[in-house]
Order: sequence, then C-alpha cells, then structure tokens
Amino acid sequence: MKRMADLTAVLGISEEVRSALAAHQPVVALESTIIAHGMPYPRNVQTARAVEAIIRENGAVPATIAVVRGIAKVGLSDDDLESIGHGDQVAKAGARDLPFIIAQKKSGATTVSATMALAALAGIRVFVTGGIGGVHRGFAESLDISTDLAELGRTSVAVVCAGAKSILDLPATLEYLETLGVPVAGFGTSEFPAFYTTRSGCRLEHRVDAPRQAAEAMFLKWDLLKQPGGMVIANPIPAEESLDEAYIAGAINSALDTARKQGLSGKAITPFLLAEIERLTGGRSLEANIALVKNNARVGAAIAREYAAIRRVTF
Repeated sequence: MKRMADLTAVLGISEEVRSALAAHQPVVALESTIIAHGMPYPRNVQTARAVEAIIRENGAVPATIAVVRGIAKVGLSDDDLESIGHGDQVAKAGARDLPFIIAQKKSGATTVSATMALAALAGIRVFVTGGIGGVHRGFAESLDISTDLAELGRTSVAVVCAGAKSILDLPATLEYLETLGVPVAGFGTSEFPAFYTTRSGCRLEHRVDAPRQAAEAMFLKWDLLKQPGGMVIANPIPAEESLDEAYIAGAINSALDTARKQGLSGKAITPFLLAEIERLTGGRSLEANIALVKNNARVGAAIAREYAAIRRVTF
C-alpha cells in the first residue's frame, strides 16, 4: 500500500487527462455536484456525458472531478459517473471537506471550490460550471457566503460560468469578489449574467469578446505578472434559452420563502432551492440550466484551447 504522504495514493488522474496534460493539450475541468445534487437521475448523467462530448468536439479533453471511495478522481469512468449520478451516499464536498471525505474513504460530489482545488492540483487551468456560489440573500443576518468565493481568491483557475446562481445576492457577490481581487469579465457582454437570464443589472468593468482575449488575460495574470488567484469568465445563457426575468424572479422568491419556513441553511439550501424552482417552473429552469452548462462547455473548451496554444508558443 502506498504511504498516505504520497499524493498518488489519493489523487487519481485518468490516463486520458494525464496524457493531455503531459502533451500540453487543452483540458477542461468539470464539477460533479451538478450531477449528484443538481439534477435528477438519469438526466444528470446524460447531461454530464453530453457536456463531456461537447468539450471533445471543441478540441479539448474533459476532466470531470469527484471523490470516489476515498480517491480524488480527475477524469471519471462511465461507472464512476453512474455511481455519482445515483447520488447514494455521495456527500456534497467543498474544498474544506476533502481531507475528511478522502480519509474516511467516502464518495463526494465536488462543488466549485473543491473542483477548483483538485483541478489546480492536477495542473488544469480552465473549469466549466453552471453558476458559481456567492453571497446569499440576507447574509447580514446569516453570514452565509459560499466558500467558492474564497477559493476563487486563492486558486489559479479560470471559471467559465453563467454568472452566479440567481438565488443569491448578485451585487454583494460581485463586491466580495472585488474585495478578494478576483477579476470578473463578461464574455460578449458588459453585464453580469444572472444564471437563468442574460441580465442582472450589474455592470462589469471587464469584457472579452473572443476566447483568445480571455486566454491572453489568463496568460498575463498567471504566467507573466505572477498574480495568484482565480478568474471568472461570465458567459450568459443563450438568449433563446433565457427565462423571463419577472417569471423566474417570482419562482425564486417563492422557493426562498419556502426554504425560510422550513429553516433550511448551509449546504442543504442550494439543492433544495434548485429543486423547488424546477417544480415551480414545471421543469423550465432545469432545461435552462442544461442549456447554459452546454454553452459554457463550448466557450470553456475554446478558451482552454487558446490558452494551451499561447503557452506552447511561449514556453
């Protein structure tokens, strides 16, 4: 048995991902909480496979990340995807939970923070997700702020997302990211997207209109200026898939009210809210979620491809 001090005893990088990284080919990390806790089975596994296929079609290698029976896996097999997708005895794992889940040989679906941490450990710079966590509404009383933001402040990975989940306080989330020194750029937009909708009313200081521009900023930040920490590339949901702002706001407010009445907080609240919003919208929110993740996968793969090309020429 390998010693616990040996990282390879607890970090399992698939051969496909390992070979791509060794050859300086583009690799895109994917989270697994969206599989285990964000969508119902079997739609979750079908979506995960479709997103991986999109990344391959766009010239990059997908690396879905999860903890499977005590091994932090970067690149999942079909059996692993099925196991995580069923969600049986699969914990919701943030970065702070990883030591305990791994030590106890448990399985965990990685959130944004845990996926970023493991992606960086493997040497992956681009991560695609649906929406990041952030500052929760009513945070002045609850102090409920997602650890995703702290991870963005310290881990050098670019997160391609449709903004932050619209159940959150978006202006406060952007303010907190600014405090942490995390740059946020709109992809083809000067407004922070609001997950289910293209608009939030929050203006952004930075904008990129092509994958190359995002990749150049990444190269400057990490490789030339030596600035640590993450970057958010906020990519709006396609306009034709965007939900009506008033309609989705009503569903969100209703779901939040139900969560308050049930006294939900912490890790339990986001999966509950997403499921309740799906129920209230008759599944329309789930369809929007799937559409935006697929769109982010296309953009993320293109950015990873450009970043890999810049580094190959430079180093």
